[in-house]
Amino acid sequence: MWCYRGGSISAEPRINDRIRVPEVRLVGPSGEQVGIVPLAKALELAQEYDLDLVEVAATARPPVCKLMDYGKFKYESAMKAREARKNQAHTVIKEMKLRPKIDPHDYDTKKGHVVRFLKQGDKVKITIMFRGREQSRPELGFRLLQRLASDVEELGFIESNPKQDGRNMIMVLGPHKKKTEAMAGPGPGPPPSGRPRRWRRRTGRRG
Repeated sequence: MWCYRGGSISAEPRINDRIRVPEVRLVGPSGEQVGIVPLAKALELAQEYDLDLVEVAATARPPVCKLMDYGKFKYESAMKAREARKNQAHTVIKEMKLRPKIDPHDYDTKKGHVVRFLKQGDKVKITIMFRGREQSRPELGFRLLQRLASDVEELGFIESNPKQDGRNMIMVLGPHKKKTEAMAGPGPGPPPSGRPRRWRRRTGRRG
């Protein structure tokens, strides 16, 4: 026995009078199986329910059509797609390199970039690069990293404590705000209040 189990619908399925077949396998508004009916009959039922006739399986024989509010369906699909994009957001690790004896102006510039990255919901890998005799003063790098972490503590936290890595010292800052929250913007507007009549009544005997 054939059974419609829902599933995705193509971006722009044929609806109402765009459907050009003699008969369809009809699914009711609540998912109930109506059976194979002439297209004219299906369109009449759509008009009676004040719904659209939407082709949900064009390759089936006969094509499967469902009675639904297509405007509402498109709105809900847009909301689901937006949620899916949010769930697929991945945290990016940015990198910022500093020298242990960085001057105040450069420090403020670098800090500004770190602030921007954290606001975007990204992690930031801070690398202190030692050269020459600076390698004998690791405490300079440690203090600089601690200072930076303190300056941005409202936006991020120390995810990985400072550690020596060859000639460098590395620390990772994590954002308080999740990537999905940083990316979230205004959603689509409210569902359409009305649906224009997109099909014309077809003549034909019912039954």
